[in-house]
Parts: sequence; C-alpha cells; structure tokens
Amino acid sequence: MKKLLLLAIGLITLAGAANAQDGPRRYPRRVVRRLPPQHQRVRYVDDWSRPKIGIAGGINITNTVDAYNSDFSTSSIAGAHVGLTFEVPIAYPFSFAPEFLFSQKGYKAETVDGTFRSRTNFIDIPLLAKFRFTRGFNIVVGPQLTFQTSTRNTYDDGFRTIYKDNYDNVADKSYISGLIGVGFDLNRNTELRFRYALDLDQNRGDYNSSLPDFRNQVFQIGIGFKFQ
Repeated sequence: MKKLLLLAIGLITLAGAANAQDGPRRYPRRVVRRLPPQHQRVRYVDDWSRPKIGIAGGINITNTVDAYNSDFSTSSIAGAHVGLTFEVPIAYPFSFAPEFLFSQKGYKAETVDGTFRSRTNFIDIPLLAKFRFTRGFNIVVGPQLTFQTSTRNTYDDGFRTIYKDNYDNVADKSYISGLIGVGFDLNRNTELRFRYALDLDQNRGDYNSSLPDFRNQVFQIGIGFKFQ
C-alpha cells in the first residue's frame, strides 16, 4: 500500500513538471489589416477614371437680354430640361462631358397691347470640359450647340388669349451658347447641378412681327444620376 501511494505521488509530480515546461496555452492573434490612406486615394482615382453615362433633369429659369429695343423689357419664365449625360476621363482631374438635352426656354414681356409670352423648345448639346478639383465638387465650362424645334407665342390682352404655334422654318434657328456651372456629388451616383448659359449670338426673332433680336439667358438647377 505504501509503495502504491509513493508511485501515485511520483506520477502526479511528473505530470505537473511536464505541464510547467509546456507553459500556458497560447492562441493565435487575430490580425486586422487596414489599408493606408494612399490606397484609398488610388481607389477613388480609379473610380474617376471610368467612363460614365447618366441622365439629368431639372428646371430652367429663362429670360432674354440685349434686346435692341430698350422699351422691350422681359421677365423670366420657368421651363424644364431633361436628357442624357456622358463623362469621358482624359487626364485627372479633367474630363470631357458632352450632353444631349431637351430644354425649354423663353420670356415674358408687358407690351402696350397686353402680356406677351414666348416659350421655345430646344435640343441643347453642351460640349463641356469638367474639372474635379476636390472630391465631391466639380466645375464645368464650354460651348453649347442649341437647335430650336418649336415655339409657342401667347398674347393676352386681358379679354382674350391668342396662341400662335410655329413649327416651320426652325431648321436654320440654331445658336451657340456659352455655359458655366458647378456640381456637388451627393453620393457616388447622384449630383446636384447649378448652371448658367447665354447665347453668344442674337436670335433674329420674327421679321414679320415686332419681335426684336435677343439672346436667351438660362439659369438651371438640376440633378443628375450616373450609371457606372
């Protein structure tokens, strides 16, 4: 019995010594890798470098300026614009950004005969240089080709309203405008846009009426959606 007790104590001692040599059990540490800031910048530039197509729409606030007849003052009217947008990166931060838009323009004037309102529909093709100086903010500038498609003139003398639509002889009524604007990225695919456009040549009006020569002036507020 004494021998068995001594044998048991010896085995327990040997087991404790072996466990002490092995030391406490260690588990592998979980390593979380974080990308350095330069990798994040590269990922953003790569996103910028992709060509994009999208749609845009919004409102136009339009009137006319530089009318030769100083008595013919005009007020603004509201219209709409909608169409396709494109963006082709050239060299950071410069992109070529053409668009194809349906756009309503026009003006309102008080005359001796009553209120005259002209609303004209155009196809606008801005050919823009787009500069993205900081993330989420860009500036656009460039020429805009604009083609008249139809016009509705309205006369209201207080007693009756006369409508006159013109769809003929509009093929030669094309103009070049200058455009400048800014854009703010609300997120990766949505942009808030503010733009100003002015015709660079005079609209020759209607030679058979009292309409003067004028230039369209357009303030645009819109929103664009980009698909990548």
